[in-house]
Amino acid sequence: MTDTSRFGVFLPSYIWEGDGPERARGIKEFARRVEDLGFDSLFITDHLLAAKRFYSVNWLEPLITLAVAAGATERVRLGTSILIMPLRNPVILAKELATLQFLSDNRVILGAGVGWNDTEYEAVGVKKSERGKRTDEILDIMMPLLEGETVTYHGQFYSVDDVFIEPRTSQRPLLWIGGGSQLADPKSPDVPKFAESVKRRTVKADGWIPRPTCPPQDIARDWQELQEAMREAGKDPKDTLVAHENFLHLVMTNDPQEARRQQHEAFLKVMSSERGPQYLESVYLFGTPDEIIASLQARVDAGVEYFFLHTMTPDPAQLDLWVEHIIPNVKFPPTVGPVRRPPSPWRQ
Repeated sequence: MTDTSRFGVFLPSYIWEGDGPERARGIKEFARRVEDLGFDSLFITDHLLAAKRFYSVNWLEPLITLAVAAGATERVRLGTSILIMPLRNPVILAKELATLQFLSDNRVILGAGVGWNDTEYEAVGVKKSERGKRTDEILDIMMPLLEGETVTYHGQFYSVDDVFIEPRTSQRPLLWIGGGSQLADPKSPDVPKFAESVKRRTVKADGWIPRPTCPPQDIARDWQELQEAMREAGKDPKDTLVAHENFLHLVMTNDPQEARRQQHEAFLKVMSSERGPQYLESVYLFGTPDEIIASLQARVDAGVEYFFLHTMTPDPAQLDLWVEHIIPNVKFPPTVGPVRRPPSPWRQ
């Protein structure tokens, strides 16, 4: 049987105009199919508003949708990549995550990041320039709450006194931080570098999620920089899981041109055309099955230990193709540690 323990799948939480109850039922069926196929996790994207710059669809609210997926499954882990932290209140978010962790029997992975869409910050009254500092304060309040502590905290943006959160679970959600450099391109929303503030945030966490728009050679460079920062902080890099998000529509043909033709057609049902086909091919998974395997393998060679992949269609038939033709051919080195690592206390 194919080992899918190092692969997760994104819920198809994108919604087209006119979608109705059958689409909601389909998401539950998709979640069950992911679990039946043995995948390790279900992940979900977070966009408060339609991010028309990059996507042609709207997105469901992530934590509510994961709660629905939790009720439809028993084993598969439930993650966000990434949850946009500065759009949220730390105490309310801690309550939501504690509840989801309780209801799912400790299956939650919080993939956390700062986001990039200007209109989302404006909609909740947050300045984009504050996103990093707000994220750090939110995590400094929220993570001890999720570890069962009573928290008093007074920061620039948030203040709490003697707050504790229930339900208290036997372990807090895992925390994976998203960020790093990305392909240098004028159409990218952020600068192509690994910000020092993101490195510091990631050092404290259980895992790191390189950007999907970060090519393998840049992942390798970022990972080297991050390992240096961890050693300087007294943390063993082996205690951090490197997990990569990307987009895949598998086409069963050995013709590279035909594969790309069908893939671009599928991508444009979810993504906008603004960045153009060359950009999409330079950062996402395109080509024949052999080319896609080589692209994934290049990311493993750069340090990636775990993948979670978006489908460009809500049809779970794509998953069967992945299990049969892609996943068995991606080889991880024997030195790669276990996928499941117990969460360590939030590093202050």
